[in-house]
Amino acid sequence: MTDTSTGPQDAAGGGASRASMWLGGGLAVVLLAAIGATGGWLLAGDGDKSQGDPLAAATTTGPPTSRATAARPSTGRATPSAVRTSAPATRGTGLTVPPVVGADFVQARDMLREQRLGWRLVFGGGAGRNVESAAPAVGTAVTRGTTVELQVAGPAPAAEVPDVVGKDCAKAVDELVDEGLYPRYISGRNGKVARQEPVEDGSARWNDEVSIWCGAGAPEQPTVKPSP
Repeated sequence: MTDTSTGPQDAAGGGASRASMWLGGGLAVVLLAAIGATGGWLLAGDGDKSQGDPLAAATTTGPPTSRATAARPSTGRATPSAVRTSAPATRGTGLTVPPVVGADFVQARDMLREQRLGWRLVFGGGAGRNVESAAPAVGTAVTRGTTVELQVAGPAPAAEVPDVVGKDCAKAVDELVDEGLYPRYISGRNGKVARQEPVEDGSARWNDEVSIWCGAGAPEQPTVKPSP
């Protein structure tokens, strides 16, 4: 009897115990799951907050590049150079080609010499000694030393060859130029003239060259002069 009554009680008690254990375990699982979900949500929320922090992004990327671009004055420095290069070189000189057209070519040459301008005579095949045109033209602004070409109507007239032997080379050149002739240096430009060709009163025309030998080593001038 004892064994019979004891078995069912144990079975009932064992079943109740097992039910309690299952119930307790289920509650524990539910609680753990709830806690785990809550912890996971909190962790996920913290991670999203750190990734979306605008202050951290601004700190790591630095200031916007548009500020640096606006601060560079890249176009303000090019203007002065353009202004300097546009200034005319002859501004303020007041020097122009004198009224040489229509004048005798010797008079026109002297007008250019007075203003320290160079000249080049171009003789034509017509008649007369007057200047027909000038290049640069009359009234053109020029600088000191500019050569003006004079077109003469007629051919080159005869020129008188001066005697420059024994004179200083520089003074001899001035005399030749005054007579419408041009020096051709054979042995330098310093010292006295020891020889010239053609000689005094030799055959020559305006724009012709006269060879001169200047210096101590120049050959002496022949004493024979051309017969008249």
